[in-house]
Amino acid sequence: MSFPSKGAVATPRYGRPVLLHDVVDAAAAATPEAPALVAAGTTSSFRDLSEAVGRLSAVVRERTAPGDRVAVVADNCPAWIHAYYGVPRAGRVLVFLNQRLAPAELRRILAASGTSLLLGAEPHVGPLRDAVPQAIDLDALESRAAATPPGPATPDPAGPGAPAWVLFTSGTTGRPKGAVLTHGSLLAAVDVTLSGRPVADDDVYLFPFPLCHVAGSNVLAHHRRGRPVVLLPRFEPAAFVAAVAEHGVTSASLAATMLGALLDHVEATGAARHLASLRMIAYGAAPMPEALLRRADALLGCGFAQGYGMTELSGNAVFLGPDEHRAGLRGDDPEALRAAGHPGPGVTVRVVDAAGVDVAPGAMGEIVVRADQVATGYWDDEAASAAAFVDGELRTGDLGRLDRAGRLHVVDRLKDVIVTGGENVSSVAVEDVLHRSPAVRAAAVIGVPDPRWGENVCAVVVPRPGTAPSAEELSALVAVELGGFTRPRHVVFVEDLPRNAAGKVVKDELRRRVAEHPELLGRRLGQA
Repeated sequence: MSFPSKGAVATPRYGRPVLLHDVVDAAAAATPEAPALVAAGTTSSFRDLSEAVGRLSAVVRERTAPGDRVAVVADNCPAWIHAYYGVPRAGRVLVFLNQRLAPAELRRILAASGTSLLLGAEPHVGPLRDAVPQAIDLDALESRAAATPPGPATPDPAGPGAPAWVLFTSGTTGRPKGAVLTHGSLLAAVDVTLSGRPVADDDVYLFPFPLCHVAGSNVLAHHRRGRPVVLLPRFEPAAFVAAVAEHGVTSASLAATMLGALLDHVEATGAARHLASLRMIAYGAAPMPEALLRRADALLGCGFAQGYGMTELSGNAVFLGPDEHRAGLRGDDPEALRAAGHPGPGVTVRVVDAAGVDVAPGAMGEIVVRADQVATGYWDDEAASAAAFVDGELRTGDLGRLDRAGRLHVVDRLKDVIVTGGENVSSVAVEDVLHRSPAVRAAAVIGVPDPRWGENVCAVVVPRPGTAPSAEELSALVAVELGGFTRPRHVVFVEDLPRNAAGKVVKDELRRRVAEHPELLGRRLGQA
């Protein structure tokens, strides 16, 4: 089943940029003194930001050749934003590095991308200096940039189809691959985001995600509308609340894990009054348990919006707006809270079988997306590119369905569907039931090998402090809600779950840990 997008693309405030840095330059020309970035205790205007982007671009151009890859490894800081625009402005390609990865993995990414210049904070750059031809500490970079004239933008040949960013995918299903995002694909994603989740004339946006994640495309969207971005070095609930109160933040993006931690903090401190300016929380990256969403609605009383996307889509492509959230929370449209939303303008979503043929409405299959925002492929990986990018469409690897209202429902990652005794079990559905238990802080569900059934359902659970849930009661809860074959036959209690920069659980890591320590599984539930 396929369902094309509805509606028209929202008109950005400052015309239609062709290259990434046009976003900042246009805002600087129209409203030079308007605030653009609040970070590290300072506020930069759009004029300040445009000049900083130009200076970083000039330094990069001095040290590299056209088309070279320039990587950044650092915690959130203004230089990251300067690099977002400044490296592509120089006609080079920005490689995003997750500073939380081990040096050995970062070395593999640097080698795979052929990075020629590394920018970053010294604690992160130090172990990697011998892996690249040249490296510059961010403090030295800022000093050098301050003394460097901005120079002309992109003197080397470049256009909308030129690579701008390379982001290595999250690795939740295997070794990361470098998705190639162009100026055009990123700006197309911004257009779609501004239509699916409009930015108001008075919005102040708080960004708590790591800037090494594709969620950073939300920064572009707000700058495109000439609105300021408040940047946190990292997500901490108390710092989030303080930033909202100090800067009058009206909108923010949060992963489910972040929202849960924020709600815990609000309940413990009575901080809800400091969040009065917050009108909208956007979420994505991983499923949002309905129980958590209802808890947030009761505590915060703001609107909610969901975005479904991925690195290979340069951001989000499918949106569920606040009106549908309200209808779902009221009970008028119960299915709404289980949907990812509608495709944005210019986005066509299909759900197909293994042969690539559209399935019937309501039937499940692989989600396939066609849009201008689709990446051009994976960096220097023809085999992976050929498998994922077929005839101009992205095969997402996600299992989903389209309802008759045209809404996309994401059921699971294809790899995370558990086949037990010939029955398919959605790990996401089981996780959603487990999250309804007041004793469960977080849960992830994987399949573990079983000689008789092929796989058994295994729940890895982080208990809420002060509780002591039993494996039997959690397994029974799932059986009552979903059916006996879906119940976890193993429940493992842990202190935390392995997550990537977007807050997604890295299930391959969970599978590895369980495989290496089978004693964690204990006895099989339901079996003497």
